[in-house]
Amino acid sequence: MDLLNTLVDKGLRRELPTREEALAVLATSDDDVLDVVAAAGRVRRQWFGRRVKLNYLVNLKSGLCPEDCSYCSQRLGSTAGILKYTWLKPEEASQAAAAGLAGGAKRVCLVASGRGPTDRDVDRVAGTIKAIKDQNEGVEVCACLGLLSDGQAERLREAGADAYNHNLNTSEGTYGEITTTHTYADRVDTVQKAHAAGLSACSGLIAGMGESDEDLVDVVFSLRELDPDSVPVNFLIPVEGTPLAKEWNLTPQRCLRILAMVRFVCPDVEVRIAGGREVHLRTMQPLALHLANSIFLGDYLTTEGQAGKADLEMIADAGFEVEGTEQVTLPEHRATAAGGCGSHEGGGCGAHEDSGCGAHGDTGCGSHAGGGVCGSAPTSAPAAAPVAAVGEARTDLVAVRRRGAGTDLAPNA
Repeated sequence: MDLLNTLVDKGLRRELPTREEALAVLATSDDDVLDVVAAAGRVRRQWFGRRVKLNYLVNLKSGLCPEDCSYCSQRLGSTAGILKYTWLKPEEASQAAAAGLAGGAKRVCLVASGRGPTDRDVDRVAGTIKAIKDQNEGVEVCACLGLLSDGQAERLREAGADAYNHNLNTSEGTYGEITTTHTYADRVDTVQKAHAAGLSACSGLIAGMGESDEDLVDVVFSLRELDPDSVPVNFLIPVEGTPLAKEWNLTPQRCLRILAMVRFVCPDVEVRIAGGREVHLRTMQPLALHLANSIFLGDYLTTEGQAGKADLEMIADAGFEVEGTEQVTLPEHRATAAGGCGSHEGGGCGAHEDSGCGAHGDTGCGSHAGGGVCGSAPTSAPAAAPVAAVGEARTDLVAVRRRGAGTDLAPNA
């Protein structure tokens, strides 16, 4: 297919595709999906080999958010039965992070619901960052706390944060349809603040909210212009009790096409599969590893994810390897420009991620919706799970998190 050959050549040269080419990827048929994966996989391997970076979410503060993001289970007015609790103590957060790090995670993403942090909140998070780094040499820490005020990104950087996540979520033209309590421009401003402070910027999107192909291309081109080090791709988890609970618009093949389009537009950037991979990719998850080079391990903010052991087995069975702490995530030309080990500008070690928190969910901080910053599926599907038709709701794959941070039960990692 001439289109795919052109896109591979451009990706290997880090050349931006045209909007028409990006739209054409999304318009390919299910019959061609393996060809699309193979082509985008060549670009992924050029810049990231067969390494998969593991990230682990810690929900520092859950629920009770004053923002009205339609996709989020922590939003104002949500009736989703999620865990609700105020700030974890530094030692509690560090203990929660330890489970993910023991499972092979390289980055810890600290997420808190809310519009944005107060200066006191920044102090709290600074203490948590210190507690985690004191006990885990070489760990990367990404913060995801919502909209930042002047000077707060610099304070987080001084406290030891390597990265900051704040997702654009959807196109500027449709942003007002999913959120009214802040603007698209507010989100762009926070990503720019993180960049300017020397933090590795992480910003991504949510697919499956009823957007058009044009909206998806718009937001990915906007992300390319912002130049984050990592781009988390979330797939909407329609959580009961949120306005988008009935939006089941994704198939595994469409998810693969979206990931391929992101890889072609952002060839040398860390692309992370965030919330919703278990729900929407399902048994096609291993194919997605040929497109993205980063995933979240274990549970998400407010929903359960695939068992960490299953993630590790999937990575190995697909012929990939877990990226070690001694390895630099980003290609040399980006890591060198960023200064350090992959963080954006001078960020000591943050290769960035997907967002430490860009996983879907719900968080106030820009992660996806419905489920914790990256809502995902239960640890295992029911034994007799039905075969889903296109667009059929798979509510059996959505489970509210009841373990880990904010509970007395051991986390899933």
